[in-house]
Amino acid sequence: MSSEKGATKVEAAGPAPLDFLPGLKQNAKSDVISGFILFLIALPLSLGIAIASGAPPIAGVIAGFIGGILGALLGGSYVTINGAAAGLIAIVYGAVQAMGAMPDGTVNVEAGFRYALAVGVICGGLQILMGLAKLGKLTNMFPLNVVHGMLAGIGIIIMSKQIHSLLGVTFSGKMIPTILAIPSSFANLVPSVALIGALSLAIMIAWPYLGKIGKLMPAPMAVILVTVPLAQMLNIGPEFLVKVPLDFMGSFQGPDWGMVGTGVFWKFVVTYTLVASLESLLTAAAMDQMDPWKRRSNMNRELLSKGTTNMLSSFIGGLPMIAEVVRSSANIMNGARTRWSNFFHGFFLLLAVALFPGILNMIPLAALAGMLVFIGFRLAHPKEFMHAAHIGKEEVAYMAITTIIVVAVDLLWGVIIGFVIAVVTNAIRGVRSPKADAVVEERGDALTLKLRGAHGFINFVSMRDQLDKLPPGKKLTIDYSGVSYMDHTVNERFHLFNGEYALTGGSVTSVGKEGLKLTSHSDVSALMRGSWRVESKRSIASPLTIELPEGAFSALRRSPQEFAKEMRIAAAIQWYTQQQIPQEAAAEIAGLSRAEFLDELSLRRVPASQVTLPELVKEIERAGK
Repeated sequence: MSSEKGATKVEAAGPAPLDFLPGLKQNAKSDVISGFILFLIALPLSLGIAIASGAPPIAGVIAGFIGGILGALLGGSYVTINGAAAGLIAIVYGAVQAMGAMPDGTVNVEAGFRYALAVGVICGGLQILMGLAKLGKLTNMFPLNVVHGMLAGIGIIIMSKQIHSLLGVTFSGKMIPTILAIPSSFANLVPSVALIGALSLAIMIAWPYLGKIGKLMPAPMAVILVTVPLAQMLNIGPEFLVKVPLDFMGSFQGPDWGMVGTGVFWKFVVTYTLVASLESLLTAAAMDQMDPWKRRSNMNRELLSKGTTNMLSSFIGGLPMIAEVVRSSANIMNGARTRWSNFFHGFFLLLAVALFPGILNMIPLAALAGMLVFIGFRLAHPKEFMHAAHIGKEEVAYMAITTIIVVAVDLLWGVIIGFVIAVVTNAIRGVRSPKADAVVEERGDALTLKLRGAHGFINFVSMRDQLDKLPPGKKLTIDYSGVSYMDHTVNERFHLFNGEYALTGGSVTSVGKEGLKLTSHSDVSALMRGSWRVESKRSIASPLTIELPEGAFSALRRSPQEFAKEMRIAAAIQWYTQQQIPQEAAAEIAGLSRAEFLDELSLRRVPASQVTLPELVKEIERAGK
């Protein structure tokens, strides 16, 4: 029986806004307002992220105004916000510490940061090359929960390091000693500084629950307005305050290329490029789904844009940047319509640092640390692991293993090992080719995409190519009857594609899923056909002996093996048409996949739909869910 889901249809929020200069004229009011709100969010976060990265505070603001002004004009996305991001803290901090290490065991942070700037320049150049090579689609090839595990590991690193700063204690070291030293920092905290840090964290936690008060301004700006006067009242020393150069032009510095010939330099080039590109593209894809007009980002242009802005930012002393997901989400929720909101957010950052540096130097470091502890917790929230567990055991394993290695060993190794484990798991499930097995059939206004074999993140890049080439506005049927396995990443991306395609004016209907079993309670968990279990039993199947007259094989012109195969198929079809067994069991008895069994039915002109009472009950139950 063919399991059929109703066609997916989605409507956008009216005509899409105009872009570039016509878009500025049409949407200036909404985009200026949203840009200003994002500036209020980005300013304190940019300072805090830079400090946590082992960089001068101004470096985060430089990334913000370059990413906003230049990135908005060059970018391939419509509503993302560019700037320094918490997701890159661990990488930049690691680069500064590793390349600034001195023979006596100390770290020259200033020298390490200038070496890290050189890494950022090379990273930007590689991103430009990736964009020119049209590698924006490679984001489809990463298992989603390995990425989530990477972000959770980064969150734990941020929390562990910033708790010390929140308490007014200076601590520098590797990750495990940093975590183990937290009780000691509590024992040696500076009371006035810890009060500010705790108040900052409390405001970040409570602000969303304050109703109308919470809507007056973003939580980070509320933290600044409360903690700056409090720091003055408590007479906090300058060592606990932000230090931004009063001379704006004096805040710029260039990269140092002295480490370019070392292995550690190129290790961070690879890490920077991988994580910065992946996070930016995933953010752009996520914002496409949140965009009221469902506009699709040009991912290759996004890479070109990020490469250009990262090169420039690193050349003049700024942090590397990405399309940041939290600020981008806030941008949409505050009514942004075009890329100009990103531009204005960057423009306001530039004005603030150029005209009011003295005010920035009144911000307590503990207030910024409190914000970052909150952000780190959100990245590593237990609900993220619970969500992965809800999707499936394999997914939570990918996430947990990646997280542990990122925290205990290294970010790049965490991603590599998580990716390799996912690749091996996919191979065991049958995903062994980078090319997805799919055929498109077109008949007038109708399209059928027939999927075959095993589909995993490894071969979804080629699958995405086929999806992008489908003509728009058709009645598309996706036939899953030939699928033996589909992992969570591909299943979720197909769910997203259904909505994307419907926006072209077409419709999407899914058929042939009745034999595919979800591996958990989630609609986007991996799909596995029952025949996977059947195949494991075939090697221990009981032998059946049939006695035939002499000459039977020669009369039929069949070998014993061919005769046995045809008997199995004939028996399965006979029992199926008599409704003694369901289609899945019939295919199993015939020794065929579901798709092959349907082909046999078609050759023999036997109707494919033979509904048994149990199947009908299952379909009614499924439709009622």
